[in-house]
Order: sequence, then C-alpha cells, then structure tokens
Amino acid sequence: EGTAGVMRAVIEHGLDRGQLPVKLCYSGPFFRYERPQSGRYRQLQQVGIEAIGVDDPALDAEVIAVADAGFRALGLTDFRLEVTSLGDDSCRPQYRELLQEILLRLDLDEDTRRRVRLNPLRVLDDKRPEVREMTADAPVMLDHLSEGAKAHFETVLAYLDALAVPYVINPRMVRGLDYYTKTTFEFSHDGLGAQSGIGGGGRYDGLMRQLGGQDLSGIGFGLGVDRTLLALRAEGKAVGSAGRVDVFCVPLGERAKRDLVVLAATLRHAGVRVDMAYGNRGLKGAMRAADRSGASFALVAGDRDIETGTVGVKDLSTGDQVSIAVNEVTAQVLSRLP
Repeated sequence: EGTAGVMRAVIEHGLDRGQLPVKLCYSGPFFRYERPQSGRYRQLQQVGIEAIGVDDPALDAEVIAVADAGFRALGLTDFRLEVTSLGDDSCRPQYRELLQEILLRLDLDEDTRRRVRLNPLRVLDDKRPEVREMTADAPVMLDHLSEGAKAHFETVLAYLDALAVPYVINPRMVRGLDYYTKTTFEFSHDGLGAQSGIGGGGRYDGLMRQLGGQDLSGIGFGLGVDRTLLALRAEGKAVGSAGRVDVFCVPLGERAKRDLVVLAATLRHAGVRVDMAYGNRGLKGAMRAADRSGASFALVAGDRDIETGTVGVKDLSTGDQVSIAVNEVTAQVLSRLP
C-alpha cells in the first residue's frame, strides 16, 4: 500500500500548497502479513501513480486510461477493467446500515457475520460460491448513490467512452482498502486463477484530512509487478530481462568506435535501447555478444565504412545486412523496430 505513504510525503513537504493536482509516481517493495499463496507473495513489487488535489471525473478517467495504456504497452491483451462507485459520505453510511441489516438476517457463518459488523461491503466481494449465492439479492451501492456521486460516476464513464477505454461495470466490486470513495476500479486477468487482480485503484477524498493535511481529494492506481509478469507468461508473451536491447553496435576500429558511441547516444535519445561491444573484441566475438543481447539489429562499422559515411545494419533474426548512410540510421531503425 503506497498511497498513504505518498500522501504523508505530500503533506510533509508542502507539495499540496502549489499547483494542483500534484501528480506523482512510486515503485518499490511491499509486504503482506498473511499466508503466501500463488500470485500472492509475502513480498511483492508495486508501481503506482497518484493525482492529488482535484475532485474531477476527468482526472479519474485520465488515471484509469494511463493504467490501461500501461498494460497494453507491456503487451497484455486478455485483461478486463471493472469499474464501480463506492459513493461518498452523503450516501454510504445509510447504505452501509441497510446492507448490514439485510446481511445479518442471512444464515452466514460466524466469521462472515463478524465481517458484516466490521465492513459489510467486503462481504459482497466474497469469492465463496455459498456466500455469493446467499448475497445475490443484496442491495448494491450503485443503486443507492447520492445525486452528486451518481453524476460523478456517469461522467467518468462518459470520459472512458470518449477515450475508447473498454470497461465492465461491476456493482459488487469492493477494493481491499477502506479509504476509497466514488470511483473504484480493478484490472483482472483470468489467466491467474483465483488471484486474478493485476492492478487497481480509486478515489480517496478523505485520506489527506485523516492524515492531518488539507481536506483535498485524490485518485491513484497501483500495478502489481509480480502479477503482471505472471499474466504475461499466461498469455505466452516474452518477458524481457532488464538487459534486453534493440540495437547492438559492433565497431571494428577506434575511429568506428568513436562514431558508433555518438550514434548510440543519438539512438538512445530517440528511445532506442542500445548496447555496444566494448573492449577489443573481434568480429565473431562481437556478433556472438550481439546475438546474446537479444537485439533486433546490429550496427556494424569499420574505419573504412566511417570514411564513406555508412554503417552496416544487420537484421539478427534473418542475417540480412544492408549498408545505410550514418545520418539515416536512426530513422531506419525506428521504422523497422516493432
């Protein structure tokens, strides 16, 4: 859980006193004090974003769209986005009381009845078939929203439609943290079995006040790195290592090395991942290193090539090589990378 820590940092360093919203990101290790399960480890890695200081449905949609785009950029396709609204202080207390009253009439086990007394909304998200069957007709928050919360949610959905972000409304969804209000969402992947969530978040309009700061709203999203990697494997997608590169430079001479160092920097500025055969490797050793790097292309140049202003671009999957002018290499590489 990174949101509370980010919020404390915002308060401590006065970030909420400037231009709003404050948009921040974080990453790092987190820990669970519970029994480890498949896809639910004692220690996990999480990446998150937070937008603090403005209560605007457009900001909710922006955060959700960023999360959706992030999963797609990683290559995931078989995931779904579920959204709902948990209401606000003007409607949730009354709904909570109604739900609690109805659930306590059911023949639930004692542990579940204890959960009903603590937080009845959590029972609606119970995955046990017998509990889901008993609570199938229980009222849901979406049917008891205040006019303001309802308008907020409908506007968020309108923005998601405009952004072409596909979603499913899940009125029974309840996130695992109690500070969420209004917009709440989760990304799930069926390839992970019971622990299907790969990320999620929501709006937390009262959290800063609870932590001693201003009464400012916020919305955030957290991505489970471990779960996301498992989802990629479930889809049969390659999970690249940290050292994977797009282009591997093979200089055959000192002058060629100087020019390829400059060309590599130009490619990196264009967003291409580049490595080079350092030291005094021969052509065979350098090409073996290029193959091991996982690069798509090798840039091969000797001092004579540099004199003529050309570089050899070798497709490492087919073995085909063409000679290209140095000033055209960046455009050629960008056009041929996936």
